Amino acid sequence: MPWSNQGGGPWGSGPKGPWGSGPQSTGPTPPDLEDLLRRSQDRLRRVLPGGSLGGKGIAVLLAIAVVLWGLSGFYRVEPDELGVVLRFGKYTRDATPGLNYHLPYPVESVLTPKVTRVNRIDIGMRVVEDLRRGTTMRDVPEESLMLTGDENIVDVDFSVFWVIKPTGGASQYLFNIQNPEGTVKAVAESAMREVVGRSDVQPILTGARQTIETAVHDLMQKTLDSYGAGIQITQVQMQKVDPPSQVIDSFRDVQAARADLERAQNEAQTYANRVVPEARGRAAQVTQSAEAYREQTVAEARGQAGRFSKIYEEYKKAPEITRERLYLETMERLFGGSDKIILDPGAGALGTAGGIVPYLNLDELGRRHTQPQSQAPRPQTGAAR
Repeated sequence: MPWSNQGGGPWGSGPKGPWGSGPQSTGPTPPDLEDLLRRSQDRLRRVLPGGSLGGKGIAVLLAIAVVLWGLSGFYRVEPDELGVVLRFGKYTRDATPGLNYHLPYPVESVLTPKVTRVNRIDIGMRVVEDLRRGTTMRDVPEESLMLTGDENIVDVDFSVFWVIKPTGGASQYLFNIQNPEGTVKAVAESAMREVVGRSDVQPILTGARQTIETAVHDLMQKTLDSYGAGIQITQVQMQKVDPPSQVIDSFRDVQAARADLERAQNEAQTYANRVVPEARGRAAQVTQSAEAYREQTVAEARGQAGRFSKIYEEYKKAPEITRERLYLETMERLFGGSDKIILDPGAGALGTAGGIVPYLNLDELGRRHTQPQSQAPRPQTGAAR
């Protein structure tokens, strides 16, 4: 595979950058065959009589050495690892978990990085183990203090979780970067400063955490992919976002005042939402009542005009009868609901007292007949003797 000149190559001796300088030896070192043969010969000389080997002894020794050399190619890959096989230092293939075989050293060798382990890097804070206090967090201001877009300073502590890419990421992880944790940490801090520098302090302190985490995650992944690091960022989690400790009290006062302002605005809006519909309803009710009164008045006026026209038509046909009828109807309306006494002016000539005509009070008779049965006088009961 091609090597970047910025890292000096896997066997280079020049300056080393973030792209690394060769494979990181994570597997067991194969045994030295020359030293093994030398020690075997010394043991055989001590065992064999005369201290010298014949032709058959040398052949047996060489056969044993070849067998041991061939068996040294067996290796085991753990379930959380991925085998990266190198042939004369060049990447050739990946090996799955389990028992595998490669050509013995120095032809082929294998590296087994942990590909399923989730790694975590904390920025702006450090975990400190104390025997008396237990686990505590220590702030690192040189990493956490950042400048926002509106020229304010915030204290941001966050964590980054990352893994090696499952497909093709192990070889890139081993050969393209020299210090994976340092690279991820530097990229994370740079991405967070860039995203915070484009934002105002108010959204950062209130409800924009999810947006910032997503932006930092995407920017970090893009940067690491451009490096060919073979690392996949799984999550960016902001732990603490506060103003600097010197001005945190003032910031809290500002937040409390802003909360009071929002509460007052919400209350005013709630009152307006309640009063305005009620006023509109009352206005609509008044308007509808006025329209109904207008329609009723117009209809009554038209009815009276039509009635007058009908009466006038009848009056032209029979004036005397119409006048008599109008007179009777008028008297009926006037005296229909009042008590009446009828006087006959000609009754005095007949010799009656005072000219008053006696009459039968039909209203009293009607009221007597309509009295409830319960109010009727009960008959007296008693034994007749």
